[in-house]
Order: sequence, then C-alpha cells, then structure tokens
Amino acid sequence: MAGRAQRSAAGPAPGILPPPPPPLLLLLLAAAAVIRTGDGQNLVTEDVTVVEGDVATISCRVKNSDDSVIQLLNPNRQTIYFRDFRPLKDSRFQLVNFSNSELRVSLTNVSISDEGRYFCQLYTDPPQEIYTTITVLVPPRNLVIDIQKEVAVEGEEIELNCTAMASRPATTIRWFKGNKELTGKSEVEQWSDMYTVTSQLLLKVGREDDGVPVICLVDHPAVKDLQTQRYLEVMYKPQVRVSQNYPVQGLTREGEPLELSCAAFGKPQPTDMRWLRVDDEMPQHVVVSGSNLLISNLNKTDNGTYRCEASNAVGKSHADYMLFVYDTTATTEPAVHDSRAGEEGAIRSVDHAVVGGVVAVVVFAMLCLLIILGRYFARHKGTYFTHEAKGADDAADADTAIINAEGGQNNSEEKKEYFI
Repeated sequence: MAGRAQRSAAGPAPGILPPPPPPLLLLLLAAAAVIRTGDGQNLVTEDVTVVEGDVATISCRVKNSDDSVIQLLNPNRQTIYFRDFRPLKDSRFQLVNFSNSELRVSLTNVSISDEGRYFCQLYTDPPQEIYTTITVLVPPRNLVIDIQKEVAVEGEEIELNCTAMASRPATTIRWFKGNKELTGKSEVEQWSDMYTVTSQLLLKVGREDDGVPVICLVDHPAVKDLQTQRYLEVMYKPQVRVSQNYPVQGLTREGEPLELSCAAFGKPQPTDMRWLRVDDEMPQHVVVSGSNLLISNLNKTDNGTYRCEASNAVGKSHADYMLFVYDTTATTEPAVHDSRAGEEGAIRSVDHAVVGGVVAVVVFAMLCLLIILGRYFARHKGTYFTHEAKGADDAADADTAIINAEGGQNNSEEKKEYFI
C-alpha cells in the first residue's frame, strides 16, 4: 500500500497518460499567449474612417519581420486573409499587398454593418495581436427647407425649418440670409444608429428681404458644401416719390408753369395713384394726367402742399410737395421744394425756412440778454451801502450832518451794514 501511494504521488504509472486539462484552462492559456498591446508590440495598424459606400483599406504591418505568418480577422473573429489566401467568401475583400512585413486588404462598398474591430495577428512565440477600428460615416439622406408662409408681408415674423435626415453622426445646421449668418434652434432625433436633425429659424422680414435667399448649410464630416435654399417673397407698401419736371431748377415764379411727376414702387405694384391738395381744394386750373400734375400759370393762390397717394393690397403711402409761388421779379433761391414722403397719417414736415427763422430769433434774443446782464454786473461791481448818518447828504456842513444823522450816538448799537 505504501509503495502504491508513493507511485501515485510521484506521477502516473508507466504507460498511463495524464488526464487532459479542462477546456476552460485551454482558453485561458490561449488568451494569455496573445499579446494585444504593449511597448514591445511588433504589429502596427491604424484606425480607419470611411464614408458609407466608399472603400476602406486595412493594413497590418510588421516592424521587424521574421517571416512569421500574418492574418486578418473580422469583428466576428472569422479569418478574412491568412497570408495571401482568403478563406472568407466575401468578395468585397480584396488583397492589395502581401509580403513578409505587410498584409493590406481593401473593403469595397462599405456599409454600417461593416463597422467594428478588425484584428491583425502575427504567429510568433508568443503570438501577437492588435486591432483596428473601422468607423462608417453616413451623410444626410435629404436636406429640405419648409417655410411657414410662401408669401409674407413686411414686418411679419415667419418660421423656417431645415431638416437633415438619416445621418451619422448627427449633423450641424447653419443658417444664412444672403451672406449674413443667422442663429437657429436645433433638435436631434435618433433612430437606431442614425440621426435626424431639424433646425428652426424665426425671421422678421422687411421689404429689403424680398428676393433674398435663405440658405440651410450642413456641417458633416462625410460631406462638403451640402446646402439648400429658398428665396423670400415679401409684400410691402408703395414707396412714393414726387419730382419736379419744370422748372428743372430755380424759382417757381408767378405766371410760370409747374409740372410735377409721381413715381410709386411696391409689391404688388400700386394700382391706385391720385393727386390731392392737403387742407384745401385742388385749384380748378390744375391738370392731373395719370401720375403727372400740371399748373400752366402759377399764382399766389396756388401756394400749399400737394400730395401724391399710392396704394396696393398691403397699404397706402404718400409723398408731399410744398409749393411757394414767388414774385415775377424774385431772384432769391427758394426754400427746399423736394417732396416729403410719409406713411398714411404722418405729420407734415415744417418748411426749412421757417425753422431757420425761429432759430435765428432765439439766438439773437440770447445774445441781447447776455449783453444786458454784462452791463448790469459791471455797473454794480463793489458798491458799498451803509445806514450810518442817514440823511446827512442834505446837510449844509459837517456839524449839521452829525446832528441830522439818524439815531445819533445813542443808537450806535443799532447800526447795520449791508453789502450788495
């Protein structure tokens, strides 16, 4: 019994094989034999970023080749290439280069399902392994601008939405009005591995925005210069201007003709245009023909403000012309006769000559006041008054002055002095 026990402790009996190790132990030993990373790693590779549908190239390189076998595995650890042989039946993988120091493989028509880790293995002692990651970018499938109102009226705030669908990673949307960048508000929705981004822009429009493009631009690593645009259509009131056709320059003298023309621009184009005289009836001898007004023989009774009104579907606007008829012998240049434009209900401008006259009167009055004040202070500078010996001014001599002095010596304590 003792001898049998000693044989069991020393090892199995001759001719008897030892029991095989358990499968778990084999896996642990195999994992320990594989070196994934480290300073002494002899394998080199790089991560790959590729746009969906393009070609990805995977390179497994050996720093110091010793003719060891190189192989490439997919994320499921299936062998793609063993040396220059391809066991995997996916024809999208093609050998680009094989040598003792490199195994380079291309993958065409890349899709999202190809994303993941690919392993380079080198059969050395111990074996070496390193992985490279393929990242697949997906550009937006579609880029669309939706506008709240196809036609807007000046002063309104409109809403625009730009949507970039099914991208990876999520896109960044930027807004431009003409060449000016604007700020929108974006929301991101994720569907599986894809992202849809919607950006909202609130824009208050004016007449100057009519015909201006609003651009939605996408920033995404998979695509460059992807954008779409919509042109703004803005309706606005007429812009009215009155011009003097005759006399071209100079005075509007009595007995001479006057011709005015009215021009109006708006969207839609004004359909109704008329002349009237502000705060008075139009003289009977005034001839209105379309947008023109003609007075063949000016007289003093024609003085006043003449208004051209124009309207469209958005609203009404006007421009005023202030007429002053001079004598036939007048040579002085007139006050400004240019038309005064304004919206309905606006206050008429005051003639420049009247304003200039008022300013001149105010300045003259201030100068006169300064002169009077200066003379007053100059005359009373340093004057000293006292109530001592009041009434002595009319005395015949000094003794009488003392006698007549008010209060005399007895009231000396009541004397008061004043400085002015």
